Amino acid sequence: MSTATSRLTAEDLEFLGRPLHGFLSVAGGTQPPQPRPVWFEATTEGTIQFFTEPGSLKVRRLHRDPRASIVVAAPVGERERWVSVVGRTTMAADGAHDLCSRLAARYWDLNDQARAHDLAMMLAADPLRVVIHPETVHRYGH
Repeated sequence: MSTATSRLTAEDLEFLGRPLHGFLSVAGGTQPPQPRPVWFEATTEGTIQFFTEPGSLKVRRLHRDPRASIVVAAPVGERERWVSVVGRTTMAADGAHDLCSRLAARYWDLNDQARAHDLAMMLAADPLRVVIHPETVHRYGH
């Protein structure tokens, strides 16, 4: 059953707390959206946050138009379920390193030296923290 609200529910937060990939789309002017997989974190305040390199295309686009959406779906083999969040974004350097480290530990085994090195490289890029402030949340699930 599909429903829509303006906020994330407790069930949404539980689902989004899993190490799933989100597919992020940002407004691109005359270009159609180009969804990209991202690591993300749903916060207790009901926002979605992710990190990215300061010079990335998504950052340049978000400076022009702060609207973004993210869709997260259950993996194959589970009953169909997804959550879609649409809203305006804010960007900040504060908290980006902590977020990057938390998400790396959530998605990777940091005891693996290659992954630990990858994390060090991501942190050295001085990431930005991007926050999506939900305006519309759609969901589907059984």
